[in-house]
Amino acid sequence: MTINKLFFDPHGRLRTGFRVAAFVAAFFASAILLSVLTALAANTLGAASRSDSVISNLINYSPLIAAAVFGAWLCGKFFERLPFRAFGTWFTKGWLRHAVVGFVIGCGAFAIAVVVAVIFGGLSFEVNADAAAWSVLAALGIFALGAAFEEVVFRGYILQTFVRSGWVWLGILLTAVPFGIVHLGNPNASVISTLNTVLAGIWFGLAYLKTRDLWFVWSAHTAWNWMQNSIFGIEVSGLNLTGSPLLREVDRGPEWLTGLNYGLEGGIGVMIALVAAIVITQYAPFIKADEEMLAMNSEPVADINPSVS
Repeated sequence: MTINKLFFDPHGRLRTGFRVAAFVAAFFASAILLSVLTALAANTLGAASRSDSVISNLINYSPLIAAAVFGAWLCGKFFERLPFRAFGTWFTKGWLRHAVVGFVIGCGAFAIAVVVAVIFGGLSFEVNADAAAWSVLAALGIFALGAAFEEVVFRGYILQTFVRSGWVWLGILLTAVPFGIVHLGNPNASVISTLNTVLAGIWFGLAYLKTRDLWFVWSAHTAWNWMQNSIFGIEVSGLNLTGSPLLREVDRGPEWLTGLNYGLEGGIGVMIALVAAIVITQYAPFIKADEEMLAMNSEPVADINPSVS
């Protein structure tokens, strides 16, 4: 094997593994730089000391999201001759429909998990007298930021460049499995919770393939977490991220059904809901990729040669 074949594929692109490595390097380098600059700006403006969770999350997540988007643009432009809109965060045709449908399916999918746990007697709910509308709406913004970060990293350039190389299932697994592994550090994580998180990663990966943008997966991810914590008062992956949900859960277990202290994501109700979400997403006729996005994110991309912008 010549040096040229070692580094470049038959389409003249840097091979997938090297492109992924370049993206990871660009992401971490820019994330460190942007995080430092954001922290300095926040200190200067006096925002760093604020206890407002929306502001603090904005300070924490914004540089990471920007770093992932920047790394995707940089690698897409120089390694694959792709315009910025190919990454799936621009307002391309169908973006709003995907965002709305994703939110609805995300809410509905989590509701399925709740119904399963309630039917089997593991969960019940009571109205939270301390609930505040502003807190529920603020939580939506917090979950939107967290979901945006996770999706631009896990369903962003890494998955997309595998797809453009024809390694679809390898890309899905190499992003879904780490997605599950990073949640192992959360309180009370279990085998079931990890399998559920990997399954969620597979759902989001398949949803990206259906839409070829990140609007659906971001919106569905946001809706799922928001419904879980802010509406039903259930821990999100072992974490209680908001303080004033509309409802309070009464969790009777067992753990295999309700997840107990990890939250419903540690139970089989969520597993059933995720399988349902995958089926709905795959067969819903109103979820369809824009032709331009499909062309720019299909293998082999070298045959398309879009103009870079």
